[in-house]
Amino acid sequence: MADETDPSPEADDSVAHLLSQARKLVPAALAEARAAAGFPARWSSIADKIERVSPSLDDLSSLPCFSRNALCRELLQSVTRALCASIDLAGCASASGKLQMQSDLDALSGELDLVLADCALLVKTGVLEDSATAAPSQLLDKMRELLARLQIGHAEAKHRAVDSLLEAMREDERSVVAALGRSNVSALIRLLGATSVKIKEKAATAICLLAESGCCEKLLVAEGVLPPVIRLSESGSLICREKALISLERLSISAETARSIVGHGGVRSLVEICHSGDSICQSAAAGTLKNLSAVPEVRLTLVEEGTISAMIDLLDRGIVLGSREHAAECLLNLTTSNDAFRRLVVEEGGARSLLAYLEKPLPQEPAVGALRNLISAATVGSLVSLGLLPRLVHILRDGSLGAQQAAASIICRITNSNDTKKSIGELGCLPLLVTMLESKTSTAREVAAQAIAGLISLPQNKRELKKDGKTMINLVRLLDPNPQNTAKKYAVACLHSLSSSKRCKKLMLSYGAVGYLKNLAEVEDMAGAKKLLKRLEKKKLKNLFIRKAG
Repeated sequence: MADETDPSPEADDSVAHLLSQARKLVPAALAEARAAAGFPARWSSIADKIERVSPSLDDLSSLPCFSRNALCRELLQSVTRALCASIDLAGCASASGKLQMQSDLDALSGELDLVLADCALLVKTGVLEDSATAAPSQLLDKMRELLARLQIGHAEAKHRAVDSLLEAMREDERSVVAALGRSNVSALIRLLGATSVKIKEKAATAICLLAESGCCEKLLVAEGVLPPVIRLSESGSLICREKALISLERLSISAETARSIVGHGGVRSLVEICHSGDSICQSAAAGTLKNLSAVPEVRLTLVEEGTISAMIDLLDRGIVLGSREHAAECLLNLTTSNDAFRRLVVEEGGARSLLAYLEKPLPQEPAVGALRNLISAATVGSLVSLGLLPRLVHILRDGSLGAQQAAASIICRITNSNDTKKSIGELGCLPLLVTMLESKTSTAREVAAQAIAGLISLPQNKRELKKDGKTMINLVRLLDPNPQNTAKKYAVACLHSLSSSKRCKKLMLSYGAVGYLKNLAEVEDMAGAKKLLKRLEKKKLKNLFIRKAG
């Protein structure tokens, strides 16, 4: 029968001819299936599937772009082959062995399931709709066809489709993202569970590119990307692990997704990778844990799974700088508001590791901030013995502005003893803090002024400040009554301490301190401002009498 209908696509591969051939084959295949000897239940199931072919072809051929789409030609060829296989198998049913026939029937049933599913998917994707209404450009139409191929055909066809998708994403990622739909993303995610390692690697690469695009995070998560990506990060090939972890790092920026990653049990493997992974995996795992630690309600789980020891280990032995930076920020987040976590970090050697990490050039804020959080959980003496004070000088001199602010904040918290104040002054912190009073941000100016106010009570520190030519003018400028100037009260305290010096009082007057202080005393009712104003006005009046007497 197969010869009579001549279904060979080589004879004429036009879509119209293939459709005609497939339609002619349906009744013949149906009749043969119903008349086949042996395995009646299986042949009955196959006959039911053959009956569904005609309606599927009708749905497919009714779409506007049916005759112009290469996918239709390929699908019709698959339908034709499946129907021919059914006719041939029914014809030799009595001649085949029982086990062989069972195997052949299973294969035929699976092939019919595949072509029926592919017909439905091709209709569902909308790739055969009129391009004038369904797609704004030929390029977008091409992208939709490419994405449809992820869902249609055998594994090898999907393998080629992923290759084409990756090539398209590298050439024009925006067009691919614009053409994405839920079914396309879902099909791509399913490929993460393929038996072929190569297909999994390419699917993981495509998922990674989509996650990094910044446009598809919600769609990926909604379609269930997290469980397979977490599995790949734990036990996939090196490429799969790297791409999966980079995807998790990007997706975990969202607090909602971060909670889902923790809920799916992703923390333990991330911690293990931080201890033993290669550089790319280690950095991405640390970055993911950093993102997770920004969500307060999952911090307990992170600590219970060993995140603190992993981050300290990364600070000491991280392969790349990026992983150590992630570790510092993770510790900063974990120690923000929990005393128990702070004590645990100190007990596990976190203070020593942070101080060692801060020896590097250009220290950044997260590590200094984490160290600041530990002040309440450790004794000042123990931190000083670990080299805290020289690190603070290094940070104030070479660190980022945020790091400098955190360092000044640490100084504010450790100046309870004269010995510490003396050491800080002798190491050269005071000139650096005076320079910090010139910072552009009010927060930096405030914390610098507060640190100076805590150090100035020691006579030798006060003498050092008097020698610095920028001390007086910088402090007087901080008397500005602007509401955004939060350093006023500390500037007043510093100036009041320095006003016992005739030279300093003279400089305060020359820089216009009286005008500022009057405003602070009258408008803000600042007690310290009133006292300092009284002292300066007394000096001003005395100078006036001296000039008149002269």
